[in-house]
Amino acid sequence: MRHNDIGRVRPDGGLGFPRRLPLAARLPLAAALLLALPIAPPATAQPVFALMYKQQFGYAPSCNACHKDGGGTAMNAYGEAFKSAGKSLAAFKVIDRQDADGDGFANGDEAAAKANPGFKASTPNAPGDWLDALSLIPQEVQARFPGVKTWLPKDALLTDADVARAKALGASLSKADDNTIYIPLADQRPSGTALIFAAEYLGKPFYLLLTTDRQLNVTSVEPMNTRQVPEAAKSVVYARFTGVAVDKLPAATGSDLDAVITAAVKKAGTLLYVRLKNA
Repeated sequence: MRHNDIGRVRPDGGLGFPRRLPLAARLPLAAALLLALPIAPPATAQPVFALMYKQQFGYAPSCNACHKDGGGTAMNAYGEAFKSAGKSLAAFKVIDRQDADGDGFANGDEAAAKANPGFKASTPNAPGDWLDALSLIPQEVQARFPGVKTWLPKDALLTDADVARAKALGASLSKADDNTIYIPLADQRPSGTALIFAAEYLGKPFYLLLTTDRQLNVTSVEPMNTRQVPEAAKSVVYARFTGVAVDKLPAATGSDLDAVITAAVKKAGTLLYVRLKNA
């Protein structure tokens, strides 16, 4: 399958995947994900961190190497250390002897042993299952699609053209908004999408989860992590987005919390649209 076939608009308005997915979707889960992950050309198939991590340590990490709850969520201590050290191959050496997660093992020793240097319970003696295929999909995302065992995690790396298309749709995106789109497969076909994304209110971040059906109509928007902004968990604005096509989401007016949520949802929906629908 060519990269541009992912997200091609079909007459039914769906995501545009073939009626029968390629071999990757018909293999057992672990093998399927190994084949499904390189959706984009090799240079952009994974976030820059993952590409450099693989170059440094010889294997691709889970999103949880640098994120607390999967792609789109806050950085964990190892991710923050990598960012502070310059986000480059050289940064791995800078933080090699540090112990980001405080488990008593140096970051470099953990990574070399295929343990997670950003998760305290994962050590060289007990790495855990953080590299298993389903560890690539946050539990909160899996819970929204019960019974799904096969996924296509698609890295949404924004191009200049994507940013321009987003602007035309009334959303201000930048390459800093790169994210991971989680696509569940049912009966060898995509059954929707999920995206975890950040918002910020009064200088404090919180995280939301948006899900859609295969036609990219919103099925839910809900708070995922609102520890720093607990009032975001109580907002009634989320219900307003259900059933709306992601390219028709309303723009925000005002600056209160509901407006902040509305603006964040608009950006997230637009990101889905520009990455999964062809111009």
